[in-house]
Amino acid sequence: MAITRSLIAVVDDEESVRRALGRLLRSAGHDVRSYATGTEFIASLPGGRPDCLVVDVHMPGLTGFDVLAQIQTDGVRLPTIVITGIDDPDAETRAARLGAVKFLRKPFPEDELLDAVELAASAKP
Repeated sequence: MAITRSLIAVVDDEESVRRALGRLLRSAGHDVRSYATGTEFIASLPGGRPDCLVVDVHMPGLTGFDVLAQIQTDGVRLPTIVITGIDDPDAETRAARLGAVKFLRKPFPEDELLDAVELAASAKP
């Protein structure tokens, strides 16, 4: 699969996860902006939208689901990949209802995330 350079937003409260995902995505040729909170990410949207969002479910303040609901309410169409380290059987269904393109449980293989990002970025409205 040919990789297209895209701007990917990574939202995760864990700095080590943001760093690791950023390195992986940059190594695949993408530009990455990282955010520690959902509030920080939403505040950045007027400055330009990424091609794809990778967002963690469980974060203090706005959860990944809250972020998805807020951007949907604001009329922002943004291909999103939801990631989580918690095994919650209802989370995948909830993510899909909120428009997520893919749902990944940590730890996930690097190629699975890269494939999901390529799919999501190519689906950008």
